[in-house]
Amino acid sequence: MQRNVSSEIATVNGPFPVLQVALDFLETERAIKLGAEAVKGGADWIEIGTPLIKSEGLEAVRTSRAAFPNHVIIADLKTMDAGRIEVEAAAKAGASICVCLAAASDATIVQCVEAGAKYGVKIYCDTIGLHNPAERAKEVEKLGVDFIGVHLPVDEQMQGKDPYERLRAVASAVSIPVAVAGGVNSETAASMVEAGASIVIVGGAIHKAPDAVEAAANIKKAITDRMVIETEHFKRGGESQIREILMKVSASNLSDALHHQPGLRGIFCRTPGKRMVGPATTVRTAPGDWNKVVQAIDVAGEGGVVVADCGGVMPAVWGELATQTAKRLGLAGAVIDGAIRDTDVATDLGFPLFSAHVCPDAGDPKGFGEIGGQIMVGGQVVRSGDWIIGDDDGVMVLPKEKAVEYANRALDILEGENRLRAEILGGSTLSKVANLSKWEKK
Repeated sequence: MQRNVSSEIATVNGPFPVLQVALDFLETERAIKLGAEAVKGGADWIEIGTPLIKSEGLEAVRTSRAAFPNHVIIADLKTMDAGRIEVEAAAKAGASICVCLAAASDATIVQCVEAGAKYGVKIYCDTIGLHNPAERAKEVEKLGVDFIGVHLPVDEQMQGKDPYERLRAVASAVSIPVAVAGGVNSETAASMVEAGASIVIVGGAIHKAPDAVEAAANIKKAITDRMVIETEHFKRGGESQIREILMKVSASNLSDALHHQPGLRGIFCRTPGKRMVGPATTVRTAPGDWNKVVQAIDVAGEGGVVVADCGGVMPAVWGELATQTAKRLGLAGAVIDGAIRDTDVATDLGFPLFSAHVCPDAGDPKGFGEIGGQIMVGGQVVRSGDWIIGDDDGVMVLPKEKAVEYANRALDILEGENRLRAEILGGSTLSKVANLSKWEKK
């Protein structure tokens, strides 16, 4: 059965550029609510994301078609095989465009194209994961697809990468409209169009924004007027932005990003309300020997964090004068797996201090130990250069070789909570928003 989609086809055919919102939820009800907000902000096309289709099936497409009868609906199937049957099913469910992968065989893509022609839907071919997307784009264009997609995967976004080079290469290789997805926000949307995108696909920058209507409106304006609209949300960084990113997130956000990695066990914040972020300078010393700990302050320098393995016992190896020195030199904080004292001075100076113990008695400067070696603190390995983040909840260690990726993932966790918070404040509950009964392990 062929649907009458003449009114949709006119929209599918342009005018370009268009804003496509990706509904990458697991529940249809939440997706429809966000879709309505995005449409109110100016979104042109509505994508039923792969996570939603995997979770709810094509019923999500049917529901979306009913909710948005006059909008283009994209079924992000990511078809790799059985092209004819998947396109037919999605078309009958109400899709205007079906997505297949350029990595699929020519035979599968041809089946998608032929089924699309029969059932009145367009075929979008996504080049995600390909080493030479421009070359494959030329091949699939000849197979008859209607759109080519340049898609920067989420995992690569977290590594601080961007899609510009791939986008320019693909746009210059084909004559059909090119879509771009992957970390687009109101600051980058216009440059995506200038690099060759006719379809700008946005997910997180809209559905993870505090105000989805405003976020969509800003991105739409950026695309239409070719302008940069500054935003504080959905921005990923590289090596030089690690500190800036970590300053935005909490120790809890980083723990979630690191697959619920524990914090440093037995290490507690002694200066409530004070946060620290910085690379570690490690110290190993004998219990009560504060010589190397004090020397490490000079080594750590501005923005650094002294992390000391002092055996986890008393007496104190850090006190007022150490705090005064660290504060003057601009250190970000100190973590002592042992004891500290004079916490009132640290609190008054606003210097973040974390320790296993607090006591009034100090040890002696004997000079045992070393600076810069690998140590064990709070049950975890810490090396000089690893990133340390501490707040009232505790201290997290971020290995230096993972710092860019997991700083970005922690920020993604924080932004993901924006939508949940908005729905809760709008009258829902965490149990309902998270749909806990549905997602219990069976």
